[in-house]
Formats: sequence, structure tokens, C-alpha cells
Amino acid sequence: MTLPAEKPHTFRRLWNMLGLMALATGTIGIVVPLLPTVPFYILAAFLFGKGNPAFERRLLEHPRFGPHIRAWRERGAISRRGKIAAIAMLGASAAAGLLLIDPPWAYLPAGVALLTGTWIATRP
Repeated sequence: MTLPAEKPHTFRRLWNMLGLMALATGTIGIVVPLLPTVPFYILAAFLFGKGNPAFERRLLEHPRFGPHIRAWRERGAISRRGKIAAIAMLGASAAAGLLLIDPPWAYLPAGVALLTGTWIATRP
């Protein structure tokens, strides 16, 4: 079954819009603490791969973020520095939750940090 001629164009617009939103969120993450940059750029590259291959290529060739995106695509890898930063921020968020939120909700950030941190630590 093939889609009508308008559908691929409509989906391409959707992919591009979502890619721009991911790129904008990642860019904001450069200056906002605790908001990651590279994961949103990885998402943007994926979305642009479906909607705008030229934008995808620009992200893949970016001198700072391109190697991280390619490493994730090729090996599911996260750099050692990225792992350390992510796990440290997760730990800080868990500690803040334990100190600032009343139980039982205080355990939610710690649980999320434990699960997410374990997943991050097991990436190559």
C-alpha cells in the first residue's frame, strides 16, 4: 500500500518540525543546567534523517556534537565524560528529591536516577 502524494510531504514537515523542536531544546540545554544537549541533538539527527537529510548531515558533521551522534548511532556509545556528567546530575537530582520532597514522593527521583544511571553506566 502506498501513501498518496501529499502524505510523504506532510510527514516530512512533521519530522522537520519535531527535529527543530529537539534541536531548540538541545540548544537551550547548552546554557540551562540539568537540561542535556547531546541526547536532544541525537534525536534531532534522527528526525531530520526522515525529513531533511541536509540538516541531518550538518549535525553529523558538526565538530563538537557530530562525534557523539555518530558514536551513538554506530555503537550505542556514550563518552566517559558524558557518563560521569549524567550520573553526577542524576545523583544530585536524587539527593535534592530526598531532601526537598516529602515521602513517599521523595523516593521517585532516586528510583529514576538509579534506573537511568544504571542504563547509562552499561552503555559502551
